[in-house]
Amino acid sequence: MNWKTLEFEQLTARELYLILRARSAVFIVEQSHVYLDADGRDETALHIFAAEDMSRPMPILAYARVQPGDAEDPEVVIDKVLTSPARRGDGTAELLIERVLQASAERWPGRAIRVAAPVGLRGFYEQFSFRKTEGPFLEHGVPFIGLTRSPRSAKPLSGSLRRQREGLTVVNTFELL
Repeated sequence: MNWKTLEFEQLTARELYLILRARSAVFIVEQSHVYLDADGRDETALHIFAAEDMSRPMPILAYARVQPGDAEDPEVVIDKVLTSPARRGDGTAELLIERVLQASAERWPGRAIRVAAPVGLRGFYEQFSFRKTEGPFLEHGVPFIGLTRSPRSAKPLSGSLRRQREGLTVVNTFELL
């Protein structure tokens, strides 16, 4: 598994195509969310993903888009979070979130981080010190909640969560949005 953290301009045309293809496969086809995925926010975002054999038609194993926030809304926003069906439940989603949090802390230190997730994934995000801050609300007909991780809750993630999971049931990462 090869991890990359890239600004939009750093993505190759093939990487961008494969990311958009993975997002469409999970969000539009698998989860039946009909919406315009290319929403105009990719250009200002950080793209974090894992891939395997880029010559394959569906090599993206995990992906998240990270928005930096602005003067009006300074919180960092994580969205478009997905894992490939082949990698769900094996710890790949946890590795993705660890990388997202690390990249966010490096680029935007001291900022809170926000994510909207299906209600059933609350426990998954809470293991990373996210706390419910809004909701539930419906998004694409699915109950979601807003979760925020304050800058004060930031702690090193050097694999400690993976070690804590050994022997425990891994959270189902079927739908990470």
